[in-house]
Amino acid sequence: MQLVFTKGSGKHDTMDVIRDDEVVERVVCPKQGIIPHDMVHYAVEHTLHKRGFVGRVLDGEAAAFQMQADAESDGVERLVEVFQADGWSGWKSAPDDMLDLYQVTCRARQCAPLALEADDVDAVRQRILQLTLQWQSVPVGESLALPIEHRQHAL
Repeated sequence: MQLVFTKGSGKHDTMDVIRDDEVVERVVCPKQGIIPHDMVHYAVEHTLHKRGFVGRVLDGEAAAFQMQADAESDGVERLVEVFQADGWSGWKSAPDDMLDLYQVTCRARQCAPLALEADDVDAVRQRILQLTLQWQSVPVGESLALPIEHRQHAL
C-alpha cells in the first residue's frame, strides 16, 4: 500500500490510498501551513509503530472523517493534534511540554494516552521535519508517495 500526497494549488491537497497499484480512496486535505494532517499521522504511526488512522485504513477500513472509537487510534489522534500545534508554533516546543499537553488533551477527550517518553517525541519530530523538507520540494500538481509495509496493527 502507498499513500500518495498531491500538492494542490488552492486550499486543498489530496491523499490517495493506493492498494495493488490502484487508487481505492481519495481524501481531501485542507492546507494548514504545515504538512498535511494525514502525513503527520504517517509520521506518528510509522515512527512509534502505533495503529491510528493510517493503520486502520491499511487494515481495510474506509478513510472516513469519523471512525468508530478505538483506544490506540484515539490516542494516536490526540498525539497528532499535539504535533500539529507544535508545527504551527515552529516545531520548537520542549518534548516534556508536548507530553504535558498530550495528557491534558487526552483527559479532555476522555481518551487513554499512549505510553510515551521525550525520546519518542524527538523521534517523531525528526520524521516530521524530514517529511516537511520533502513536501516543501514538491511542486504544485506533483506528488510525494509514502510506502507502507503491512505489519500487524502497526506501520
